Amino acid sequence: MAHPGFFQRQASARRNTSLLVFLFLTAVVLITLAVCLVGYFVTRSETTGQPFHHWLASSHGLTTASAVILLIFIGSMIRWADLAGGGSRVAKMVGARPIDPDTRDSDERVLRNIVEEMAIASGVPVPELYIMDNETGINAFVAGYTPGSAVMVVTHGAITQLTRDELQGVVGHEFSHIFNGDMRLNVRLIALLAGILMIGQIGSFLLRTAFYSGGRTSGRNKDGRAQAAFGIVGFALFIIGYVGVFFGRLIQAAVSRQRETLADASSVQFTRNPDGIGGALFKIGLKGSYLDTTGHASNMNHMCFGEATHMKLASLLASHPPIEQRINAIQPGLMARLKSRLRDTETGDDLRSATTGAQPSGVSGFASAATDIYGTVSGRRTSLSGSAIATHAPTPPASMQKMSERVGTISQEGEDFAVKLLQRLPSTFRGLLYTRAGAIQLCYALLLSDLSQKEQAEQLALLPEHSLFGPQPELLEKLIPTLQKIGEAVRFPALELAMPALRKLDPEERAELIRCVRALVNADNRVTLFELTLTSFLSRHLGADSARVIPVRYRSYKAVMPALQRLLSLMARAGSDSTQEEVNTLYREAMAGFASSGNSDHPILPKVSMRELQEALKELNGLSALLKPAVIDACGHCITHDGVIDPREYELMRLVADQMDCPMPPMVV
Repeated sequence: MAHPGFFQRQASARRNTSLLVFLFLTAVVLITLAVCLVGYFVTRSETTGQPFHHWLASSHGLTTASAVILLIFIGSMIRWADLAGGGSRVAKMVGARPIDPDTRDSDERVLRNIVEEMAIASGVPVPELYIMDNETGINAFVAGYTPGSAVMVVTHGAITQLTRDELQGVVGHEFSHIFNGDMRLNVRLIALLAGILMIGQIGSFLLRTAFYSGGRTSGRNKDGRAQAAFGIVGFALFIIGYVGVFFGRLIQAAVSRQRETLADASSVQFTRNPDGIGGALFKIGLKGSYLDTTGHASNMNHMCFGEATHMKLASLLASHPPIEQRINAIQPGLMARLKSRLRDTETGDDLRSATTGAQPSGVSGFASAATDIYGTVSGRRTSLSGSAIATHAPTPPASMQKMSERVGTISQEGEDFAVKLLQRLPSTFRGLLYTRAGAIQLCYALLLSDLSQKEQAEQLALLPEHSLFGPQPELLEKLIPTLQKIGEAVRFPALELAMPALRKLDPEERAELIRCVRALVNADNRVTLFELTLTSFLSRHLGADSARVIPVRYRSYKAVMPALQRLLSLMARAGSDSTQEEVNTLYREAMAGFASSGNSDHPILPKVSMRELQEALKELNGLSALLKPAVIDACGHCITHDGVIDPREYELMRLVADQMDCPMPPMVV
């Protein structure tokens, strides 16, 4: 079976979100009816034994139902608002510590390097990294609403007990969740479950109150009967609430298992190393993945790489398939190979303890604790850390992969590019990207590196005198020479490396940075494609609504034909330097899949302004996920028709992909 593509997975995530909302509303209705049933029996003597459906329509029934619905929605909305801060809020909720990008800890540096390589190879901004210092279990999760605002949280046990290949397999798994839209689904699921849990929490409170007060009023019969009734109501609400949670967890597990299996497969696709993620899962089977230091483990279970908490009725409620099943799904026979490797590296006593000890939920044939079981995975490495860098020639259009098939993937070409680029970056240059001041000056340097020193000085004079946003010559002198030496290929990767530092700016500082960048762009009264791409990138990822999910507004191309006309007119001109007739032919070919009656109603435009292009891309981002591939492929057809992608074409393609929330990996230029 073919591995589902980025756009199919995005569409599936949106369908799952709609399904979750439907199931949540169903659960609300059932819980409301159950609570009303309790209220009916409690007040039956007052209502002269009328039938339940009549009681439900009475003032007692309507008041009870309204109160229950209100409580559930208040519980969900409180948690929803609490998580509005996105991934960083979730990380802080579980007590995770942000990892300093310039950390000196060797294990943290390995994690950072793996994440940076994968981010550059896939074309997404580098996620912010957090670590749960007191967690010895092997686990990780990503959280956020958009790829550009994602954070990745790993446990201390993961970075200290896994080899680099295994850690890379875990990171690849989490990147799959970033691409697939799972993060948004997972965060919303936490909020929905919080509302359902509200009734059970109220019941638990009433139970405690009844038992506490019962001991103080045991001598008074009337008060004793009231407290007993109080306790019965509390017990009923407690049962109803947690029955609701049971079904909520059942839904959570069903959706999560499917997404976890897909993420495992994607990790192998990204790293081309099944032993990596397989070894990480095997060590989870031996050493466990439970989160012991946070009270949110059960609510976070569906987000994590492995089970975060012990689940009763694990076959029903576990959010992940059993470890052995996951490993064998990655590659048939892999489980047997890993067990054989364990036998070869353990002594007889250790082996007996590893095969007969206590077993975590959902795992068969593993011990709950063991020492380090094996070293680095043997065999040829095909991961991001490989040292061999291939030399690529332009690919002929006949054999070129469709541009949309590149989106949300990591290719060998992209991996080689990422590794080689990071090796070429001077440590001083790279270190500056991890600081707020250095990241801000990088944005300026990207616009100034092609100018003469005189022009640089003239444009820097336009910036405000400010300790953070003003020009800092000592930093620019370290940034600009590297940009000039490595060339245009470093521009976007450097910006992606700087994103964690830029995200640390508060909203006012972000707005000021965007204003300063636009001042430099407008200094010469013309806007190049790279300048447009840079300003659009910063606005998309640092703007006031950068973490907002763009809703689907269009489910056909008919409503966006003017936007397609503007975009493909520009792409056709950028993709051909030949005659006007060839440009027209290229445009007609690109538009052929969208205009059912030919291109007579939407002819090529003689000129497209930068503002018109931005408006067109914003409109096209409202397309359904399954309609976006054709737009990406039409743009790709324009820039690859001659078999060569020059830097100007790549920047334009990158702009289109970024503004449509389609992670575009590096391409041969």
